[in-house]
Amino acid sequence: MTELPGSPWKVLIVDDHEMVRMGLRTYLMLDSRFEVIGEAASGKAAIESLEIGGYQGAMPQIVLMDLMMPEMNGVDATRILISKYPELRIIILTSFLEDEKVVAAIEAGAVSYVLKTVSAEELIYAMQGAVKNMPVMSSDVSQALTRGLRKRSTSHEVEGLTEREREVLLLIAEGKSNKDIGDELHISIKTVKTHVSNLLMKCDLEDRTQLAIYAHRKGWAKEE
Repeated sequence: MTELPGSPWKVLIVDDHEMVRMGLRTYLMLDSRFEVIGEAASGKAAIESLEIGGYQGAMPQIVLMDLMMPEMNGVDATRILISKYPELRIIILTSFLEDEKVVAAIEAGAVSYVLKTVSAEELIYAMQGAVKNMPVMSSDVSQALTRGLRKRSTSHEVEGLTEREREVLLLIAEGKSNKDIGDELHISIKTVKTHVSNLLMKCDLEDRTQLAIYAHRKGWAKEE
């Protein structure tokens, strides 16, 4: 991954710290494979500039995107930019390594997630990867991504409720009787009782009152 064919790849730097933008621009000016065509101090500013024609009359191909910024964070900005300009290659460049942030950034459409502690050579390597739409991540970031995905999977497994069981649970939280639930869902009382029994077992609870409390604690139930 040493050669980049054709004209220099146009780069947009999005970071709310001027010194970071300046440092990145200064370094990239030394590499003829990349051309910094613009900067933005927030995700919102970057989106607005692209919507009115881009930078220097051109559109970037690679975006170096900070994660935590005022007005709009990097994840939200990435999601919006990718939806509008799917050909963009966005690299999240941040100081944060939280599992959930890594998962959110990749799901939003970022090609890579890079920590600001990397060397200049490692950043260039990630940018070369972005040109070919190839993710480049350090072992720490890869592990955070794996942990984040595993946590999400485990959370779903622990809840482990079918769609119908969840519907029954929400109606229990509303104080509905078995007959009311059966009428609303167009199922028999016997079937309702089976769902209630399954809910008690899966949630490891003892009665309907505890099921109702459980639904409210999860934030699933409607608040009066």
